[in-house]
Amino acid sequence: METKLNQGLHRLACICLIALIILCVGWELWWAPLRPGGSLMALKAVPLLFAVRGVLRARLYTLQWVAMLSLLYLMEGAVRAWSDASTVSMALAGVEIVLSLGLYLGAILYVRPAKRAARRQAS
Repeated sequence: METKLNQGLHRLACICLIALIILCVGWELWWAPLRPGGSLMALKAVPLLFAVRGVLRARLYTLQWVAMLSLLYLMEGAVRAWSDASTVSMALAGVEIVLSLGLYLGAILYVRPAKRAARRQAS
């Protein structure tokens, strides 16, 4: 029996991942960096880069671990939304919250039917 996976959820995860990478780099280098001229905080996008190939190819294992990784970006967005002094930075933190939640939900809900089928087949 073939498991049917939702391509819309996969697309959501892909779009949110790419947008989150762009946001992390743009935020820390140009739009609202912690230090004038940019900061090394832009390197926070590097872990996401490792997931791009697997997420674009819809590899279930990659989607599982990138969903867990996205929770770190969700936490960072929440902290910076409430603690940053700059309104631009607070707005970007809100965007980070939305993108990381989109990535998390897209990845988890995409993988869910395959995990259920594997569990059924194992028992």
